[in-house]
Parts: sequence; structure tokens; C-alpha cells
Amino acid sequence: MTRGNAFCSVRWFFLFFLFVPISVSLAVAGNPDVMKASRNDVSPPMSQMAIGGSSNGGGSNGQAPTARATGALITNPNSDSVKAQLAGPLTGVTLFNNFDGQSAQDNRNLFGFAFVPPDTNGAVGGSQFVQMVNVTIAVYDKASGALQFGPAAIHTLWTGFGGLCEFGGGTPTFADGGDPVVLYDQLAGRWLVSQLQYNTTFTQTAQCIAVSTSSDATGSYNRYEYDFGSNFPDYPKFGVWPDAYYNTINVFPPRSFAGAEACAFDRNAMLVGAPASAICFQQPSTVSSLLPADVDGSTLPPAGAPNYLVGLADSTHLNFFRFHADFANPANSTFSGPTLISVAPYNEICGRAVDVACIPEPSPGERVDGLADRVMFRLAYRNFGDHESLVVNHTVKGGALAGVRWYEIRNPSAPLVYQQSTVVDPDVNYWLGSIAMDKIGNIALGFSASSLHLFPSVYVAGRTPTDPAGAMFGPLVLVNGSGVQLSSFHRWGDYSAMSVDPTDDCTFWYTQEYYATTGSFNWATRIGSFKFDTCKGRSK
Repeated sequence: MTRGNAFCSVRWFFLFFLFVPISVSLAVAGNPDVMKASRNDVSPPMSQMAIGGSSNGGGSNGQAPTARATGALITNPNSDSVKAQLAGPLTGVTLFNNFDGQSAQDNRNLFGFAFVPPDTNGAVGGSQFVQMVNVTIAVYDKASGALQFGPAAIHTLWTGFGGLCEFGGGTPTFADGGDPVVLYDQLAGRWLVSQLQYNTTFTQTAQCIAVSTSSDATGSYNRYEYDFGSNFPDYPKFGVWPDAYYNTINVFPPRSFAGAEACAFDRNAMLVGAPASAICFQQPSTVSSLLPADVDGSTLPPAGAPNYLVGLADSTHLNFFRFHADFANPANSTFSGPTLISVAPYNEICGRAVDVACIPEPSPGERVDGLADRVMFRLAYRNFGDHESLVVNHTVKGGALAGVRWYEIRNPSAPLVYQQSTVVDPDVNYWLGSIAMDKIGNIALGFSASSLHLFPSVYVAGRTPTDPAGAMFGPLVLVNGSGVQLSSFHRWGDYSAMSVDPTDDCTFWYTQEYYATTGSFNWATRIGSFKFDTCKGRSK
């Protein structure tokens, strides 16, 4: 289809994409931190476990651990040269499933109280969609959207395991920490499920990771606990790679920020339930909020390729790292970077050290968090054969309101920004996005949308490979909100998730929060699937 005329007013800003990367450090070899799991086992089938909840069914509404500030507000005196409104309607896209997922009411049903933010994320597998929020998990049949399991307290998965993973949590009556992540390892047909755990004084913290023993998310899991002591492993994110499950955290020793840490968990061992180590490299406090690459598609990265990691560096650069893990000889593992990738100038909105809550809702809604100091989950990788691509996004100040800046980075051996833009609307804030590509290069970007006149809603923008570079079309509205958030600590997010169906490598699945009914601690979530008609593939 032809979309050039709809985009002619802004096509000028796509003439400068071949930014030259600047390498500022050499590979770091040897001396990684090697961490052993403090315990591991194989669980019974999750479908046979009692759905856990609070021991007394009472308590006060609360907030999950805040995504902590890691640096000063990012600013630039120059205007955003790549901002543009949506270039026209998103045509040639078929919407399939579109239904509500878990909600704050599920928190109340299980615990007697609710949490913000939901940390909404999900992943699609062979026949199921798994959604995780703070602090519950649910499994849906992807063909019908019917609920197969849950909602259940996440710690249900660690029943009988012991330790922080089963009994941790922030209060004496509550056994779940937060920051959940679920990914589908399509290379092995397995699920990876994780959450952060901690005790009431934050002196004991852990990453709890479970890898399914089959493609059935309701089956049994190989379970692991990795202890971090009092070094709080904030905002954990994961990526699937052929040689490891790569993970990033922001490390907060008591009363300080130590910097981002990147870890590689021994995927081969975890797939068979064997004892599994993790190889970690701690970064200085100037490096924060990295994302590891998460592979999409059936074509693997080139043999021996390291995992790639991206984060914000400053108002005109991204940080780019390469991580190679060697579990046979951990001292041979390398973590190299940062390579600075030049990007168009931008300004952070809702700076965590300035005005964390600046996204408006209609009255009487409170202003909510923009979480603009970090790139947003996932960093989606795809190998097209003739080129490799990574796509990622973050929230920026798109004029007076928030916009979503996104990038396609190619040639990760010498990375460059192939295309970029900031999706904006003069009357609506767009923020908290997630992005992915299908097998022919169509891109889908989901995000929250809100203003003084628009209830928080769930939007999707998209583009085909033949569209003008950087152009985005839409929105495809998954759900229009019909309520606002009140008195909920101004929290929103802290992330969402766009994934691609591994059975056809065409169908996108997006999950995000919204408000159906005005209230305090009353969030809902949406799950939607859709496909560009140009992508041909049949689900199996």
C-alpha cells in the first residue's frame, strides 16, 4: 500500500539515520562475579498447586517497590528533531483476541488488598498466553482467550520450595515481592517466569527464576533462587539468548546506587533442572537500567554472537554493550562497552528526581508516573539473514506532552541507528511503550495514552518495511479507558510487553494497564492480538 503522501510533511527528518557509533572502552575479560543458586528443585505441576493468597485475607492497599532514581534529569537545549504525529490510520491490520486480563480485583480476591503499579507483562507460546502482574499470574488459551489457570499468587509456583521464593515478601502476611517477568523461550519451547523477593527489612533479597519442563505453562518447573543479600536487585529484566538467559538489574546497596549489573544464567543447565550458576558483571553508577536482547524468530543470532544490551547514556546517545558468557570457564567471559550510539536529541519527561508524576488524567484523576529515565522492556532482536535488527523504545518529552521515542538499531557488531522517531500527539500523552518486529519487518509499538480529556487507554501504532523511514501509523485502539486513577501513589506501569507468536512469527500480542472504572487501586489490564495482513503464516 502507498502511504507516502500522508507522511510528506515530516519525511525531512529521516535523512540522517546512519549515526556513527563511538567506542569508549575495551572488552573486560575475567573477574566476573560467579553466583550459585542457593537452592533448586523441580516443582509439581502448577495446575495441581493450591492457588496461594494472604494468610489472613486482610491488609492495606500498597505499592510495589518503587523503580528507584538512578541519576539526574536528562535534558538537551535542542528540540526533538524526529518527533512526528501518527502519519495516518493503521490499515491492513487484523485484530484477533482483545480481552481483559488480570486486575486489582484479583489482588483483593487473593490477598484482601491491592497493589500498584501492576508491572503488566506477558508472553505468547505455542498454545497459551501467560500474563504476570504484581503479584499474580494467569494462563490463557491463546485461541479463545479462555482462562486455563489462575489468577494465582506468583509464590504459588514456589510451593514447597522454601526460602525467600516461597516465604519472602514485603510484609508478614504477604509472600510476593514484585517486578515479575515472563518470557517464552521459543528455541526450547519453555517458559521463563521470575520475580524479585525480599524480606521486610530489605536485608535479604533474591531473584526467583523458574523454567518450565515443557511448553505447557501449567506444568512443572525447574526452580531456582539466587541471593543478593542487602544489594537490592531493582527492576530486573530478562532476555532469551541461545547460550544463556540474560538478566539486568539496578543494584542498590543500602542508601546508595551502585550501577547496573548484567548477569547470564546457565540456560542449558536450567532447561534440564541441573544446578545452574550465573556470571555477572557489575557496572559503575554512571550506567543504569540496561535491557538485554531477547531473540524473536526462528533464525538464530550468528554462531557465538554475544548478547547485546542497551540503555540510555545521555540526551544524544544510547549505551550499547556486548556480553559473552562462558560457563565452562567463567574467567573467559567478556563484557564490553559502552559503545555510544548517537541518536536525535531528547528531553526526559517526569524526571524521577524532579517531578515523577507528570502525566495527567481527566479530573479528578491524579497525575501518574512517566518512568522516562530508562529504555522500556523488551529489547527485541531479530536476525533477517541479510541484516540483524534490534528495536527498543523509551518515553521522552515530545513538546509539551509525553511521546514515545523508538529506534531500530542494525548491525550490532558495529551498531547504528537505522531509523528512529518520536510518536507524539499535540493533545494526548503517549508513554510507557513496548515494541517488536514480525518476521517480515513490520513493527508494532504499544503504549499508554492519556490527557486531561482522555481516560488512560491502550493504543498501538505500527508500520511496514515499505513505509517511509521512521513513520508510524495508527492508533489501533485496544481499549478506550472509562475511568481514572485516584490516590494510588501516582504509580503507573512500570512496564508493558509486546511479544510475537512463535507459531506463525506474525501475530503480535500486547498487554498493558488501563482504568475501566474510576477508583483507588482499581487498575485493569488488556490483552490484544493482531497481525499485519502482509505477514503470511499459519498458526500451528
